[in-house]
Amino acid sequence: MSNSTAFARSDGAMTDQKLARLADLIKTWGRELGFQQVGITDTELSAHEDHLDAWLEKSYHGEMGFMAKHGTKRTRPGELEPGTQRIISVRMDYLPAEVESTKVLGQPARAYVSRYALGRDYHKLIRKRLALLAKKIEQEVGSFGYRAFVDSAPVMERALAQKAGLGWFGKNAMLLNPKAGSLFFLGELYTDLPLPIDAPFEHEHCGSCSACRTACPTGAIVDDKVVDSRKCISYLTIELHGAIPVEFRRSMGNRIYGCDDCQLVCPFTRFTRMTQEDDFAPRHDLDRASLISLFGWGEAEFLNKNAGSPIRRIGYQRWLRNIAIGLGNAPWSEAVEAALWARRAYPSALVREHVAWALEEQHLKRGELITTDGGLNAYSSSSLR
Repeated sequence: MSNSTAFARSDGAMTDQKLARLADLIKTWGRELGFQQVGITDTELSAHEDHLDAWLEKSYHGEMGFMAKHGTKRTRPGELEPGTQRIISVRMDYLPAEVESTKVLGQPARAYVSRYALGRDYHKLIRKRLALLAKKIEQEVGSFGYRAFVDSAPVMERALAQKAGLGWFGKNAMLLNPKAGSLFFLGELYTDLPLPIDAPFEHEHCGSCSACRTACPTGAIVDDKVVDSRKCISYLTIELHGAIPVEFRRSMGNRIYGCDDCQLVCPFTRFTRMTQEDDFAPRHDLDRASLISLFGWGEAEFLNKNAGSPIRRIGYQRWLRNIAIGLGNAPWSEAVEAALWARRAYPSALVREHVAWALEEQHLKRGELITTDGGLNAYSSSSLR
């Protein structure tokens, strides 16, 4: 494992009592470092391996080839990091205070960005905190083997978190916590320390509720705990590199990066705790910006404003692709049509195709308004900018 194997040679000197005390200290340090919860589990994931295999066999991963790329390393931590005995699983809340979500979804001229992506990239922040946690452990016991992960390697993060007692799998396949909902990040510290493990979260609290399945705009939740990524707006706007299938475009509404609908309607979301991390606060008004203003960003502006943001990885062309669909779904206005026409001859064929679709949608809406007395005048303003 990374960061020496010295402790692997000396762990025999650690009594069960000392290991239990160390586990308690790890949880205390984790909370001091800003994690809302810390749990410890072993490496046994055979049941989850079967579930993953069935999901992949149905091609529900779409173009996410990385989900199948690493064989059993994803479900067998000891193959990914030889020597791993335990996984320390952590969660960190990310919803900023005073951010409106459902209200923005109901304002089709505004852009909806998934709430996890409003601020700075969470990967670096959580990985740095995990490194600090490892440092504290090292100061306590000496050198030991470990490796930190934050949504960046073949790791079954939700399965490990469930086994570590952090929550249960909801019908939307998200990890749910009865006191915090699901608006949180997960991270893992693989270690060779034989720490005592926590009880898994066994009781599922969803019951007969299926609000998430009903709310999904594209019907991506095809069964309890099963998501067909190829229909999911988060996949379509973030992971899909090519054209977004026409049959999903109207259902996307104003969602230009990710989708939170299945989480927002969950009854447990009312228990969400606001984040205390300044890095997760919205940047550049991304929690309320208009579609037109974001569509007007040049490539340099896009790269500059999204430096240190998870949004940057989709690239400028897909950014324009996504916003074009949002503009096509917006109410008709001269301002929307003008913004789309300005991109009509954009060099990228991907962008041009989505702009053409959006213009056709706007043309249809304009025609409908013309048939309504005074309808056209009511919408022909620049107030949507």
